[in-house]
Amino acid sequence: MNKKNLLKALGPGILFASTAIGVSHLVQSTQAGEKFGFGLLWAVILANFLKYPFFEYGSRYANATGTSIIDGYKKLGKPVLWVYFLITIVSMFMVASAVGFVTSGFMQNLFGIKSSGATTLLLFFVCGGILISGKFSVLDKLIKIIGIVLLISTLIAFVMTIINGPMGSKPLFEGNIFPESDDGIFFLLGLMGWMPTALDLSAWNSIWTIERIKQTGYKPTMKETLFDFNFGYLVSALLSLCFITLGAYLLHDTPETIPNDPAGFANGIVNLYIKTMGSWSYIFIAAAAFSIMFGTCIAVFDGYGRAMQRTSELIFIRKKSTSKKQNSKMYTTTILIIVIGSFSIIELVKTTDFGIKGLVNIATTISFIIAPIIAVFNVILVRKKHIGEHAPPTWIKITSYLGIVFLTAFSIYFLVHKFGG
Repeated sequence: MNKKNLLKALGPGILFASTAIGVSHLVQSTQAGEKFGFGLLWAVILANFLKYPFFEYGSRYANATGTSIIDGYKKLGKPVLWVYFLITIVSMFMVASAVGFVTSGFMQNLFGIKSSGATTLLLFFVCGGILISGKFSVLDKLIKIIGIVLLISTLIAFVMTIINGPMGSKPLFEGNIFPESDDGIFFLLGLMGWMPTALDLSAWNSIWTIERIKQTGYKPTMKETLFDFNFGYLVSALLSLCFITLGAYLLHDTPETIPNDPAGFANGIVNLYIKTMGSWSYIFIAAAAFSIMFGTCIAVFDGYGRAMQRTSELIFIRKKSTSKKQNSKMYTTTILIIVIGSFSIIELVKTTDFGIKGLVNIATTISFIIAPIIAVFNVILVRKKHIGEHAPPTWIKITSYLGIVFLTAFSIYFLVHKFGG
């Protein structure tokens, strides 16, 4: 691969990694280590492996066809597109509010702001303003810088944590590897639901791939597009293991716990780094943690904005194409709806016992339950009849079939356990 051309292709994979590293890693993986030691390590590894094909298919389809996988859903029939539209509506506000809630906590922690409502409002205003102004290139560059900073600091903290050893006295692999309580099962489903991220976000890979091509004017080869995606996915997977290790070594079987309010939660996460790197690192880590969550928040708003814009065009507008002005108006409207709806949900739950962890668990569990539907759609769209010679190799196909069984079985188990008594 030509290095110059490869640099032009890089971007969507890093955006994906940023989206994943946010809540599923900083929140869910750390909590998994805190609550269960390495008991749920199998779930993190299995989810990363078995969900890989479905995210890869988004990038593969975009490169092969020059269109997003959402356009592919329409080719499967209007009902399929409607199903995706409804799934997006159901998950959009919960996911965006969960990410926004977490990000506002890191913002409070970094800048010492007391009012969570004012923090969230300012955060959403800034995120919405950046996106509505059409600064995709700014987002792309911002994520790359932020991602490198957090990657390096997390790897340093991980290595130092391993060297220092666990803080608790219990063995980290002690106990059941499958939760027995209702809360534990609920947490497990949430952990896998966003590991590495929600499966319906696979459409965003294809959208960002198309946007990157428009931005650079360069059409990458399939190998270049998949290198970009695989790099981002691998970084995300490795960091999930780092965060579960930090939670297991520094919090499991210790008196310390991560608070449920946003600011306290953020401070608890930052303190994990300080335990291994020293108090000198506080401002550095606090800034890096907020930055990665800020990038995640923008990426989530952007992804849902673009996905809803394209889905709405395909469902409600009969024209084959729309003008840039119409596209911009629809995107702006969607971003405003996301901002208002998500802020309203945060205001409803922030003063309750439900708190940040409850909101995240609800959002992630919803994502897991709807994942099998998206998985089946994506598998159908990467057959030879749709993308010809660019169809995936046999090992990825087999993995995707195993992934569908895995996602479906756990979703049924959860629904029966929850509602079947």
